[in-house]
Amino acid sequence: MPQPGHIVRVPLPDPETLDEDTKKYFAICEEKLGLVPNVLRAYTGNIEKFRNFTAFYNTLMLDEEACGLSKLEREMIAVVVSSVNRCYYCLVAHGQAVRQLSGDPELGEMMVMNYRVAELEPRRRAMLDFAWKLTEAPHDIAEADRRSLLDAGFTEQDIFDICDTAAFFNYTNRMAHGLDMMPNADYHKMDR
Repeated sequence: MPQPGHIVRVPLPDPETLDEDTKKYFAICEEKLGLVPNVLRAYTGNIEKFRNFTAFYNTLMLDEEACGLSKLEREMIAVVVSSVNRCYYCLVAHGQAVRQLSGDPELGEMMVMNYRVAELEPRRRAMLDFAWKLTEAPHDIAEADRRSLLDAGFTEQDIFDICDTAAFFNYTNRMAHGLDMMPNADYHKMDR
């Protein structure tokens, strides 16, 4: 059974009416990813917010210089946060990214369903446990939680990056839920 065919439940501009910079950005997405992620199409409802969103996302998730976490670790955080929040869009899209970056389809599925069943090194387990708790019970985060990350080998800057990544995906999960955002159907078939 296919998923619903809409992108979001609010009107979006015709892609042909978008400014040239946005069209170029979408062409790069098509070239690199083979698709334009629906989350990007969703943000075209407000081009200024689209630009801010893509700039922040690109720094947070793609820039190797700006973050001490690997791309895979950032995607793993995205999936764990989205699992807590039951965000269909992000579980599908970022579950695919975990499959791709790890080269392990089973890991991608375990991350989506229950990261605790995956045999992860203690460092990554501590990172994901922290991201889960920060999402599920942020008011319960205490010095002991940050200490567990330091003890696992993370730096204070890494802790900032873990929090930044978890916070971003809590935001995007809420946008996806609120707008009934659907992932690109192509993600389901990729990297299996």
